Amino acid sequence: MRALHPQAVPGDLEPPAAPVAAFALRALWRPVEALAAARGFLFPFVPVFLGIGIGLWFALLSEPGWPAYAAALSALALWAWVRWRGHEALHPPVAALACLGAGFLAAGLRAALVAAPILGFHYYGAIEGRVIAIDRSQSDALRLTLDRVVLERTDPRRTPERVRITIHGEQPMEPAPGMTVALTGHLDPPLPPAEPGGFDFRRMAYFDRLGAVGYTRTPVVLLEPAHAGDSPVNRLRTAIREGVQARFPGEAGAFTAAVLTGDEAGISAATMEDLRRSGLAHILAISGLNMSLLAGFVFGLVRHGLALVPPLALRLPTKKIAAVAAFLGTGFYLLMSGGNVPALRSFVMIAVMLVAVLADRRALSMRSFALSAIIILLWQPETLLEAGFQMSFAATAALIWGFNALRERVHPKSLSRWVAPFFMLVVASLIGGLSTGPFAAAHFNRIAVYGLLGNLMAVPVMELLVMPAAAVAALLAPLGAAGPPLWVMEQGARWILWVAHWVAALPGAVRAVVSPGPWVLPLFALGSLWLMLWRGRARLAGLAGMAMAFLLWSAAERPPLFVAADGALVGLMGPEGRALSDARGGGFAARSWLENDGDLADQAAAAARPGFEGPREARRFQLNGLPGVVLKGKGAADHLPEACASARLVILAAPYEGPAPGACLLIDRTSLARTGALAIREEAGDLRLQPARIGHRLWSGRP
Repeated sequence: MRALHPQAVPGDLEPPAAPVAAFALRALWRPVEALAAARGFLFPFVPVFLGIGIGLWFALLSEPGWPAYAAALSALALWAWVRWRGHEALHPPVAALACLGAGFLAAGLRAALVAAPILGFHYYGAIEGRVIAIDRSQSDALRLTLDRVVLERTDPRRTPERVRITIHGEQPMEPAPGMTVALTGHLDPPLPPAEPGGFDFRRMAYFDRLGAVGYTRTPVVLLEPAHAGDSPVNRLRTAIREGVQARFPGEAGAFTAAVLTGDEAGISAATMEDLRRSGLAHILAISGLNMSLLAGFVFGLVRHGLALVPPLALRLPTKKIAAVAAFLGTGFYLLMSGGNVPALRSFVMIAVMLVAVLADRRALSMRSFALSAIIILLWQPETLLEAGFQMSFAATAALIWGFNALRERVHPKSLSRWVAPFFMLVVASLIGGLSTGPFAAAHFNRIAVYGLLGNLMAVPVMELLVMPAAAVAALLAPLGAAGPPLWVMEQGARWILWVAHWVAALPGAVRAVVSPGPWVLPLFALGSLWLMLWRGRARLAGLAGMAMAFLLWSAAERPPLFVAADGALVGLMGPEGRALSDARGGGFAARSWLENDGDLADQAAAAARPGFEGPREARRFQLNGLPGVVLKGKGAADHLPEACASARLVILAAPYEGPAPGACLLIDRTSLARTGALAIREEAGDLRLQPARIGHRLWSGRP
């Protein structure tokens, strides 16, 4: 069989009596020709199509069956056959199809490998386990993550592999990694989305093998201290944190310890909020910035140090030795960070670039960027949905593309040595802020208005003082001489915290943003990637995709009424924003609704807004003229007949057996157990309900 060839379109493949068919065939062949001509720069598109395949797997409402996986395998088989026997012009489109299949298969395989029991009921009783992580909740309470979990009266086959417990009240002991502890507490399955299409904590917990979350108000009892060989890295991190904070007490010491170990437990919730409001939270996280600064400092120190010794500089490959030293330094820093996902992701990116140096290739290129993205997506496909992955790769791609484009117009060597560093810092901050801003706004519903100012004031100190001092402190620590560099780190930390507090206090420092629809971020990401990765005028089509994403975002509409999964909290959109039926309880749902509305109010302020009236046990409201009532508290079901007689919609925070005693639409805890949280709209005098629980996935915890 003759292979298809573009030269055959005008003649051999054009039947004289079928000009329309010839025109259609020619139109279909032109994209194939364009791809064939672009084969030299198509490799960066591999992670793009891998990501699309992963996204398709996560977008399914139910678990894919064997036909879906068979189709994905068939795409890989087709690619292998085309590579062996097919026409060369067909390689790019078939490779794209194979990448879709590979991403789909990688997501399914990863989900099967991390499967662990999920608690299927509310548990109260004794809890035993080994401490593997310590952090703080949004309310600034201490949290413990335990493994080797033992629950009384619970079959080990149903016992979660890991649980996370928030500790309330004073504790007689300070938990440390490696300890085996016991306590009495409450545990529940990970929370479902607070609204349809909202953030699904269950999915994140599933891939972290976190099978239950809860709290305790009782003392944590030490059953067994950490063994000498148990969790050595975590114990070293704890020792470093305690040593730094003992030497430099206060927020600056806690900040220094967090930069060194990634342990943020010593930083208050107020300081964390100011870091977010000033756009400086990324400085604290051990991720791309910190890893890059450390790798650059170690690389430069070793290379310039060897250059000072002429016999070594003339005989040794100093650049490659420096790359190995930077690799080892960032690897140790990765261990100190506790191996969290952002740090792992950043380490992979830097390791790929250092390997490129060892292979005498360009370290900062779209190919190295694409290779690191491929490794991470195949290794941990679920990171595609995380804000950290999206923001770090958006910033990396934009910086590589932006500086390559800038080099063609303004080369840094053409500037004076005093102007060049400041110019590069401003450009890097501007590119980084513009590229990550849409993703940060979509995930966190806020924009740090003065983030550029905060970064210009704080990042140079981080780059020139804090991270170099951290590297020097690590080198001098075995000699007991880490004091001076740690003092330098503390002074840098004091400046950064002052900048964070000052910028956060500026008027209008934070602007709230409404959550986008489900297609906004994918469309924006694909448009920006096309703009950066394609060549020629056709790349400008990416701008159209980005503009369409912002247009869809600007037209986003929020549902007028939300009902929490337990029915105890209801949120009604009003002229002053969303009003809440209660000032207490349902904090997760209240916070999610307000943030997704682009509303900076807290639950108490939202509950004071007009929209609900009546006692706490029977809150009445109007949804576009349709009367409704929220019943809760002891004996709430007894008031159901009266409520149904006067309201069109009744929400009962209790289970109810049988039909509603009247013509009202009844939503009780029994129905909410099936649907999860609800979004309700009024359409032509009728009520349309949109449930949060649709279909069944591995992490949904129910058949």
